[in-house]
Amino acid sequence: MSAGLSAQHRGTMYSEWRSLHLVIQNDQGNTSVLHSYPENVGREVANAVVRPLGQALITSSVGSESLLKTDKEVKWTMEVVCYGLTLPLDGDTVKYCVDVYTDWIMALVLPKDSIPLPVIKEPNLYVQSILKHLQNLFVPRPDPGSSQIRLCLQVLKAVQKLAHESTIMARETWEVLLLFLLQINDTLLAAPTVQGGIAENLAEKLIGVLFEVWLLACTRCFPTPPYWKTAKEMVANWRHHPAVVEQWSKVICALTSRLLRFTYGPSFPPFKIPDEDAGLIPLEMDNECVAQTWFRFLHMLSNPVDLSNPAIISSTPKFQEQFLNVSGMTQELNQYPCLKHLPQIFFRAMRGISCLVDAFLGISRPRSDSAPPTPVNRLSMPQNTATNTTPPHNRRHRAVTVNKVTMKTSTVTTAHASKVQHQPSSTSPLSSPNQTSSEPRPLPAPRRPKVNSILNLFGSWLFDAAFVHCKLHNGINRDSSMTAIATQASVEFRRKGSQMSTDTMASNPMFDASEFPDNYEAGRAEACGTLCRIFCSKKTGEEILPAYLSRFYMLLIQGLQIADFVCHPVLASVILNSPPLFCCDLKGIDVVVPYFISALETILPDRELSKFKIYVNPTELRRASINILLSLLPLPHHFGTIKSEVVLEGKFSNDDGSAYDKPVTFLSLKLRLVNILIGALQTETDPNNTQMILGAMLNIVQDSALLEAIGCQMETNGGENNLFKSHSRTNSSISTASGGSTEPTTPDSERPAQALLRDYDTAAGLLIRSIHLVTQRLNSQWRQDMSISLAALELLSGLAKVKVVVDPSDRRRAISSVCSYIVYQCSRPAPLHSRDLHSMIVAAFQCLCVWLTEHPDMLDEKDCLKEVLEIVELGISGSKSKNSEQEVKYKGDKEPNPASMRVKDAAEATLTCIVADRTD
Repeated sequence: MSAGLSAQHRGTMYSEWRSLHLVIQNDQGNTSVLHSYPENVGREVANAVVRPLGQALITSSVGSESLLKTDKEVKWTMEVVCYGLTLPLDGDTVKYCVDVYTDWIMALVLPKDSIPLPVIKEPNLYVQSILKHLQNLFVPRPDPGSSQIRLCLQVLKAVQKLAHESTIMARETWEVLLLFLLQINDTLLAAPTVQGGIAENLAEKLIGVLFEVWLLACTRCFPTPPYWKTAKEMVANWRHHPAVVEQWSKVICALTSRLLRFTYGPSFPPFKIPDEDAGLIPLEMDNECVAQTWFRFLHMLSNPVDLSNPAIISSTPKFQEQFLNVSGMTQELNQYPCLKHLPQIFFRAMRGISCLVDAFLGISRPRSDSAPPTPVNRLSMPQNTATNTTPPHNRRHRAVTVNKVTMKTSTVTTAHASKVQHQPSSTSPLSSPNQTSSEPRPLPAPRRPKVNSILNLFGSWLFDAAFVHCKLHNGINRDSSMTAIATQASVEFRRKGSQMSTDTMASNPMFDASEFPDNYEAGRAEACGTLCRIFCSKKTGEEILPAYLSRFYMLLIQGLQIADFVCHPVLASVILNSPPLFCCDLKGIDVVVPYFISALETILPDRELSKFKIYVNPTELRRASINILLSLLPLPHHFGTIKSEVVLEGKFSNDDGSAYDKPVTFLSLKLRLVNILIGALQTETDPNNTQMILGAMLNIVQDSALLEAIGCQMETNGGENNLFKSHSRTNSSISTASGGSTEPTTPDSERPAQALLRDYDTAAGLLIRSIHLVTQRLNSQWRQDMSISLAALELLSGLAKVKVVVDPSDRRRAISSVCSYIVYQCSRPAPLHSRDLHSMIVAAFQCLCVWLTEHPDMLDEKDCLKEVLEIVELGISGSKSKNSEQEVKYKGDKEPNPASMRVKDAAEATLTCIVADRTD
């Protein structure tokens, strides 16, 4: 399936141009006439000739002239210096050769007296020869030591200065300079890395200077296609070095920052990069040059997905030479540990592409270059989150409320509305590359490109990376451990860890897949998360190519596997980057609803999330899961008995007796969604997450009650479509009047699953269950948390207004729990009494007023009326007249000492409600 319109163009980008690889191989510009003589002759001549030249540079004063006067003398000396650069590093000869040449090439920058006059007169001609000679310095020695590294750095520094400061360099010299840098990089970086060797020490500087000089050449004299083609071919042979991908990522991000600035204008969110990286792009590079350079550099790395395939990386000529020893036998692959770094390099490449995608979406933040593909340090995560202690009337921006209208709006925006509380010390490999964990993800820019446009650029790479080591089979698997989707072109996804396919391994018999652990998931997870962000950025009315949509859904189905083929980094990445997915009106998105439900059933009821902690902050993962759950909860009520266009397996209906290929309705998913919601509330500890769950509970109860009322009205009026005939699994066995009267007090973990499901089958059952859960926690783990307490009290107030017939004992439970809550808060020690505490008490009295106003018949019960009046007395006077351990203390004998005047006013308002009801 085609994944990008530009994918075909990538393969034929330079197809009509010849590579310069053979030109470089056949160039003899780095050989000297002394190579024809015995080794001892060349060594003696080089030592004798170069020493006085080198010493002259050290001891020369201003105005001293060079020893060489004529063109003939200079050329003869250069033959000697060329040979001297090939000598061992045990003496000073090689150093003198480097000193002489780095001094002479400055003739193109600022001529000096120490430079021979012929070189000054024709600097381009001589510098071209010098650069070819200097290639000999970069040939690895048997025992290089630090001296070769130091001399190589001296040459690279001189080349940098030459490229930056020379104003008279001819095109021919630029081309020789680019070939020189390509050649020395290929000499050192193409072969397998030797730990502690010269290539490992120089890799970052080598590739950094190459890219820096190449960018300067693009500004001064744009390289012709053969040079771009040669560079692309050679860079592909160096990708086993982490520095290659790192430097490429820096350059392409710097170019992207400039590109976005003039492509989308100043109103588009800037792509912020470090000043050091921004300085790589010459200021004088014009917009057209930036665009041309950006596209070519984007493809300089070839296909980054190749980094997930050691068989491809190890198939280069230099690797093949190293794999064979002198006897022609293959060596052990573990002698080349550089291939074991490929998972990290693959992740870095995907992280770089992810940065580019975020930049085009306008959601970028400064790059975090130091984020390793390593687990988050569990011990560095604070276990408690800071709570908001601002009183409600002074709190201008509340992250989440349980107001129904607000919650329905927040379904679309919750991915960006709440701030993350946990701040791990290191950036998680699954978090956005341009975002720290303490920041909310910004909304995509209004002027962002279309989804198709972004996928045309990056889609083929991202989709290939997302399916790395996932083998697709024809047919459909129906074993009980794996969910699948049945269509006419049904597919089965089998994850094969990080092993290569049989065909790939056969193409490289020297590659032993068992040497490489199952650790390419970080890069695959990065690609999956990036694709989720792309599709979540869809604009209203925007069309996406069916090929992209179908492949994206395949990706989601594969990534959301929760049984034998689960991949925890990928699953976490998909969830973290998909909160707004179901709010984007993607065509056919209902296909993946059951897979998301199965994933949420794995994540939200799990209190510890031990299998995910090493990859991502559990609080962030739970928050993203809750956001997805919020967007799924309205679907059963909205679509009702409408059947999905796709035939889903019976597993999705949670009915063991249902046959496969039996179409299921959206309404049949309601019980599973509600069960997830209840489980999430029972395990959640984060205040922000808990508030979102409480808001969702109010929504689902109110919606259920509304639809039941509509259904009853339609049934009364002779309507044929009763929405709840297919919804209720027990039909009339649970009445609205007695739906909660049979509610057991046994903990959920000890109750049968079917009993749990029946609890949520009606609005009455949901209401009762919600009251039980909230009141139990309000007087235990929530009572000292202000934000959760206020949200829980607001939820109870909302539940009081739901027009559903329930047993009076359940309403009494709600009133009693609020009274107990007020007693506890008022009885706390004086040092703990604060404005926040009193705000919680006031909110509790207001909740009590709502319940008494909506259910005035509760005051007909003597015990209930007595309990409420005692609480009113406590709020007004600060104590009760009758305690369990004391005698009755009359009002006239008590000294009024309310917790605060606000609490007293709230209690008096509650008393007014009682009196007004009794006088009606």
